[in-house]
Amino acid sequence: MKLKAKNQITNFLFMVPALILFCFIVVYPFIKGVRISLTDWDGFSTTYNFVGLKNFFKILKDPSIKGPIQNSLFFTIVTVIIDNVAGLGVAFAFRKNKRSNRIFRTCVFMPFVLSLVLTGFIWKYIYSDVFYGIFGIKSLLGNKNTVMWGICIMAFWRDIGYSMLIYLAGLQAIPDTYYEAAKIDGANHWKMFSSITLPLLAPAFTVNVTLFLGWGLKVFDYVMAATNGGPGRTSETFAMYVYNYTFPYNRAGYGQAAAILMMVFIFIISGIVSTLLRRREIDM
Repeated sequence: MKLKAKNQITNFLFMVPALILFCFIVVYPFIKGVRISLTDWDGFSTTYNFVGLKNFFKILKDPSIKGPIQNSLFFTIVTVIIDNVAGLGVAFAFRKNKRSNRIFRTCVFMPFVLSLVLTGFIWKYIYSDVFYGIFGIKSLLGNKNTVMWGICIMAFWRDIGYSMLIYLAGLQAIPDTYYEAAKIDGANHWKMFSSITLPLLAPAFTVNVTLFLGWGLKVFDYVMAATNGGPGRTSETFAMYVYNYTFPYNRAGYGQAAAILMMVFIFIISGIVSTLLRRREIDM
């Protein structure tokens, strides 16, 4: 028992620096943010009034929040579906460890190392100068009916490499003996894919779907860099709604309340989806 207690104390001491850093970077700002959300602080003045839950009720009654929520949900649904389907397809097509496949996988993954802001600026230039200059196609970002599709495309270009990498790791972890046994039993390629590959890729699905869901619901950088919420706020997302009220509109208390609501929403949705997907892993 003494040895076990000593090991537990040692392990805890190793965790202390990380816990201190976590409290300083995450816990303290969160607590301070909750306090700010209960005030009418403008972000600059040294005095502010306590308003309680007034900011939260205003957000729920604000008709202009409908657009940002719809844009965030649209972006999330599209990117979760397309990135996972395309990522799985690319990983499956180039899963064999050949030189040409390794080169192709590297090329697909390379955009993921770029920052989100840089990706937004790159595609803003491509839409406005390259597509229009060569093909005569007007920028998708300048039309309120296509702007969100344009943002989804740039996210797909950058993030498909990450999705491919997760699925590739899952595919390479599946023993070849399963497929050999299925061939002996007369199973075709579709049967092997649906009965062996997909079930054994359940952990990879859980990782990718949960991550892309969280990234999509809090998308900010793409929109900020490429459109700044335009044209006419038609591409404004929930995260941009929080930013606009916190900084340009000088309503930090209101913006902080919106940020807390967004965090709670993402936490609940991601938790539910992750739980359902992990339950499917257990049932396999």
